[in-house]
Amino acid sequence: MIDVIVVGAGPTGLMLASELRLHGVRVLVLERDPEPTRVVRSLGLHVRSIEVMDQRGLLERFLAHGRKRALGGYFAGIDKPWPARMDTAHSYILGIPQTVTDRLLAEHATEVGAEIRRGCEVVGLSQDEDGVTVEPAEGAPLRSRYLVGCDGGRSTVRKRLGVGFPGEPAKNEWLLGEAEVTTPPEELAAVVAEVRTTYRGFGVGPIGGGAHRFVVPAEGVAAGEERTSPPTLDEVRRRLRVFAGTDFGVHAPRWLSRFGDATRLAERYRVGRVLLAGDAAHVHPPLGGQGLNLGVQDAFNLGWKLAATVNGWAPDGLLDSYQVERQPVADDVLNNTRAQSELLSQEPGPRAVRRVLAELMDFEEVNRYLIEKITAVGIRYDFGDGHEQGQGRGRGQPHGLIGRRLRDVQLKRTRLYELMHSGRGLLLDQTGRLSTAGWTDRVDHVTDVSEELDAPAVLLRPDGHVAWVGDDQEDVADHLSKWFGTPTN
Repeated sequence: MIDVIVVGAGPTGLMLASELRLHGVRVLVLERDPEPTRVVRSLGLHVRSIEVMDQRGLLERFLAHGRKRALGGYFAGIDKPWPARMDTAHSYILGIPQTVTDRLLAEHATEVGAEIRRGCEVVGLSQDEDGVTVEPAEGAPLRSRYLVGCDGGRSTVRKRLGVGFPGEPAKNEWLLGEAEVTTPPEELAAVVAEVRTTYRGFGVGPIGGGAHRFVVPAEGVAAGEERTSPPTLDEVRRRLRVFAGTDFGVHAPRWLSRFGDATRLAERYRVGRVLLAGDAAHVHPPLGGQGLNLGVQDAFNLGWKLAATVNGWAPDGLLDSYQVERQPVADDVLNNTRAQSELLSQEPGPRAVRRVLAELMDFEEVNRYLIEKITAVGIRYDFGDGHEQGQGRGRGQPHGLIGRRLRDVQLKRTRLYELMHSGRGLLLDQTGRLSTAGWTDRVDHVTDVSEELDAPAVLLRPDGHVAWVGDDQEDVADHLSKWFGTPTN
């Protein structure tokens, strides 16, 4: 029996497969499409996803194919400078096409031992107390202990589970693609700049190799089979002429697609042995470029917890903490993309609100708060153990790090993220007096010091979030049990 079947070989599914393999879990990824997609829906990685890649030793690969950008305008297109003093060692956006991200994650998943089976569509599933049975469109049924649906907004897994997906249907739709144009660069840039003074959801720009990427509002929201079909080149030309007065001589498309602004959140992320992640669990407008990043971070949260469950050492409630922690994060993304959508309206009321918010964003703290929301570095999980209020044992000091991810800090001998490539827990001990005895098969103990860390010791989960701060051995043992299960003798 396979340990975990992952349905969907997009960024979420591939990241999850890699995380599971770090813990020796046997993983099979099933992907409906026979070849990787050519459609580029995401253009970059936000700060938290960059940190995720760094924590697993993958960042250099991504940097070799991307471009660092410290640009404003990520919240509703309001053009403000990149905020100063962000709590990260990676204060930039990494511009990189989703197709490259997919390829790099697939290469990594294969390297660590995941099997990716393309051209395998899942049409049904059932589960019992021992595992999950998957029905592919062709071939014999497959059996696994757990299954995770990472198969997108129209998720077959979610539908087969009968999980509700409440929210709002798409009210707007855009046409997206890459093609060549005949309009000279200077003229094209001038026309696009003029259109964007009124329509922020419009753009045409060079991407190299003689091609241009374009996005233009569609005439309406597609229905029926048209929703899953790409637009025609003639449709694209018509819509470009409506907004720009010219179609820029667009021709020779590489690919064409459409996307809408539906906003939905799954009622549950887990039903028995089946879980949901990425767009299968949440869809929202693409404002702020948060979708791919949200899915990758779902996988980063789920991977070690599901692996612990498969390997038999997960404490009670650990797997369920995936939904407890990640569903509110998705809900917040849905909330901020709804707000951004309103701020892009051309109606007088939303335009007035946009002007007021633009003034408020001149205050550095406001600007930083909104960008940290978009880039996910402001996330704080509620661990519910009283530590946030300073009620823990030992000194019980209230510490703002609890529940937050810890940025990469420089240590005397190395840097923090260099110590996290294995996906294990980590006790970073500046006192030299603590121990992880009983958990050494799950948690690394590093004695080192950092001028950047104002804490005697921190216990980090495999996803880099701080589970404990203090200097008391009995206290850290309690938290090791909470997050890493029963100690070995």
